[in-house]
Amino acid sequence: MGSKLGFCDLGFAKVDLDRKRRRGFPEVIYCPGKTREQLKRISGELVKKKQALLLTKLNQETFVYLKTIIPKLKYNELARLGYLAGSEKTKNKGLVAVISAGTSDIPIAEEAAATLGVMGNNTTKLYDVGVAGVHRLMHNVKLIKKAKVIIVVAGMEGALASLVSGLVSCPVIAVPTSSGYGANFGGLSALLTMLNSCSPGVAVVNIDNGFGAGYFASLINK
Repeated sequence: MGSKLGFCDLGFAKVDLDRKRRRGFPEVIYCPGKTREQLKRISGELVKKKQALLLTKLNQETFVYLKTIIPKLKYNELARLGYLAGSEKTKNKGLVAVISAGTSDIPIAEEAAATLGVMGNNTTKLYDVGVAGVHRLMHNVKLIKKAKVIIVVAGMEGALASLVSGLVSCPVIAVPTSSGYGANFGGLSALLTMLNSCSPGVAVVNIDNGFGAGYFASLINK
């Protein structure tokens, strides 16, 4: 089916070719649960229309396969994210800060930062500044106060988002991660802490959803 309806019907998927016009960014491909052939065909439709390509939770083996078909496709190994810029490049002027509590949280922080980059944002990264050594964060307060929006990525008990929010005037997007010991419950403890933040101005995305945080931050930054 042609693109006049705003989507391309591949049978197993209806690729939303109109999303860039509606939302400002094309449909993003979540890779788990899809075959290589499905990913190839969905990606191909977006590439045909010269739209930006973003594939989340993409493993390296599948990236290597897709790159033989889309030679310009790039890969962030830490973020498990494949990407290809579209025909139009925009640059949002505001600064977005991406902060991780621990080194174990960096892969999710990188997913957020890489998403922000593909969507045309000016991004700064501040990693391993969690509450167990709060002086590391306080040393960078001047930097984070320059941001228009901040993404805070934290596992364990997830307290860093509230701390950062209490220091700045801009919105904070909190990302709970599955990093932590048994009673962390795969990120649930961090999620509940962030949802119960006593600092106003904190929005929370799903566990390990760096992409969702990056996308939301980009909307705010526009």
